[in-house]
Amino acid sequence: MHAPRPAPSGAAGAGSRYAPRAAFPALTWMHFVNDGLAAYLPGILPFLVVARHVPLARASALMAVLLVGQALQPLAGVWADRAGGRRLMIFGPVLAAAGTAALAFAPSYASFAAALFLIGAGSTIYHPQALSAARALGARREGAWMSAFLIGGEIGRALGPLVASAVVVRFGLSRLWWLALPVALTWPWLWARLPVLPARRSAPAGAVRGGPRGPVLALAGFGAVRAAAMYGISTFVPLLWQERGGSLVAGAGLVTTLLGVGIAGNLTGGLVADRWGRRPVLLGSAGLTAMTLAWFLLTRGPWLWPALGATGIALFSTLPVTTLAGQDMFRDNPALGSGIAIGFGNGLGALLLLPLGLAAGRWGTAAPLWILAGTMLCSLPWVGALAPRRGPPAARWGTRARARHSAAGAASDSASQASSTGTS
Repeated sequence: MHAPRPAPSGAAGAGSRYAPRAAFPALTWMHFVNDGLAAYLPGILPFLVVARHVPLARASALMAVLLVGQALQPLAGVWADRAGGRRLMIFGPVLAAAGTAALAFAPSYASFAAALFLIGAGSTIYHPQALSAARALGARREGAWMSAFLIGGEIGRALGPLVASAVVVRFGLSRLWWLALPVALTWPWLWARLPVLPARRSAPAGAVRGGPRGPVLALAGFGAVRAAAMYGISTFVPLLWQERGGSLVAGAGLVTTLLGVGIAGNLTGGLVADRWGRRPVLLGSAGLTAMTLAWFLLTRGPWLWPALGATGIALFSTLPVTTLAGQDMFRDNPALGSGIAIGFGNGLGALLLLPLGLAAGRWGTAAPLWILAGTMLCSLPWVGALAPRRGPPAARWGTRARARHSAAGAASDSASQASSTGTS
């Protein structure tokens, strides 16, 4: 049995208790099952449109109901920072599992939407504390470590639609509660292994390092555009596929391709940010997502899969980068920073699904995807605020950089003190 390692010196991990060899697999597994539960809806949306006669606008509204609660992740982040511990990392997925079980027996559209809101609320509670724990486990190479953690969630999101569609096609909607079994069977094992974070009751909520609020607004705006693209593609691609005569499982397979191949972007985005800074990742992601999504819309046949895979790589490369940027802006409240970087942007992006659904009903299912390709280019002006051209890349502001900064500051204070002594 391995003794717990001391907490890293970075602010994200101060005072936390964990055994890394057990904590990281448990944390990644929980991310896998949580995001799988929060992302399977696109795999069964075509079934709802055809079998339950749900209009396109109301189908996209279901996605908005599932995701809009993520806008409250900053509040969940404040709660996580003040409470510490690990309860939210467990309670969130348990709530999502309960929503999935309720959804399997939902008799009406309203009850279906209520169950989806419950799933989204669980995901909202889970993410800020889990992201803080992930950074606490790896302080030296923050981009690579955050990418590795996020991969667990990306695999869950990739497999969720495919598994859900296969269950519904083979056994019916009433067996969807099977997707909640991984949480029910593994939560005692997770409780013993997840890291315990310190309570930050004395930390001022919402204190931004550096003063200006512009970078925070840019972070939320960039996250909203990225989330709208992520959720919009996941929503309308299966519907477009079904409109062209494709099967339910194959349409879910397109979403799995987007999310599964996007794991490569998730990993490389963190590595590139560690080596060359965050700016190239953010600029490249916005431009390449627009181009590859246009490629998908203009192509046919087997080229659809590589086009969508390339879109996933470009789209998900910024997830570790913006998460670290948010935590850097709120060093005293890292869970709050994580909530703004991912959750708040996701909630805003979910609201954009409502007008996109209206556009689909008016101009066809491909129209929202063309709108999203153009919208990605609109996020380019925010890159300057998130990753300034001058100064050291924020991605390199890890434990060693902080140590050098502290040493330089101490040396400067000593020199000033000596100068003052000599003058007097």
